[in-house]
Amino acid sequence: MNLSSEHCNVSDWLRLEATVKASVYVVAFSFAMFITVIIIVIVSQNLTLRKEVRYILLCHHLLCISSYCGLGIVFQGMQALLADSPLLICWLVFGAQISAGEGILFTLALMALNTYVVICWPLKSLSFVDSVKYRVLAGTWTTIILKNISLFLIEGTYPSTVAILKSEPICPVILNGTPARAISMVFLFILLSVILISYFLIYQEGKRAGHFNRSNVKARKTVLIHLVQISLHVIPTLLVVGLGKKCGVFFFALNWVLFGVFAFAHCFNPLIYGLQNRELQSRLHRWRCCQLCCAHTMNSKGARLANT
Repeated sequence: MNLSSEHCNVSDWLRLEATVKASVYVVAFSFAMFITVIIIVIVSQNLTLRKEVRYILLCHHLLCISSYCGLGIVFQGMQALLADSPLLICWLVFGAQISAGEGILFTLALMALNTYVVICWPLKSLSFVDSVKYRVLAGTWTTIILKNISLFLIEGTYPSTVAILKSEPICPVILNGTPARAISMVFLFILLSVILISYFLIYQEGKRAGHFNRSNVKARKTVLIHLVQISLHVIPTLLVVGLGKKCGVFFFALNWVLFGVFAFAHCFNPLIYGLQNRELQSRLHRWRCCQLCCAHTMNSKGARLANT
């Protein structure tokens, strides 16, 4: 493991950083989980939406966000509270959080690719995408898990069973070595390339269809919003992975700023990719009206029973 990383782990700066991050994760998790539950309930109650690949990917994406923030609370809380947990537990929690984070970006790439296929190949896309959707998701998670297990084995240099079960005052940061950061950067660039190429082809198709089409203009605005949102995910991640974990006031301050931008993006992902959808908005409005009508009916029945 990286010696500088171990030195940082026992510093007061790392505990302060973990405390701040855990607090931010609590806010992000609460907001993201609230919107996620609403969207999943709406999708699950409608058979048509449940069959559409874009909504399956959306629900998967939102679950990854909620899982990432929830696991972030656990891991940062273990560091902030000096949980003195076994190294194996630290690795499992951190590895699960990293996997959920990669699942977020991986799903964004699949969503962009699915949008391109539906727009540019509308006649062939329905049967093909529907037949491979679950196999693609299974392959995604197989790739993520195998990659992270391999990196953990490389970074951990095959520690003994005693070392793995040994308790650590603060869960050490792993995957901070050069091989792990290099592979993560390559992985990130591949996914980012898929997203950018898909959106470029979508833009080209929209340009070919005509500049003055009203829906076409709105679609291009949506693509622009998505690209800005994705940049809030990618840029902080690139800087954090590229710089690695280092000591010093400047690096900790920079880490907080980058983390704040990253957490902000997570908070608004359910809104940008979920409730911005017109169909979900209309169904949310109807669902909310039904909830209010049911509540009003129950209150009226309760009032009549009380008067009898």
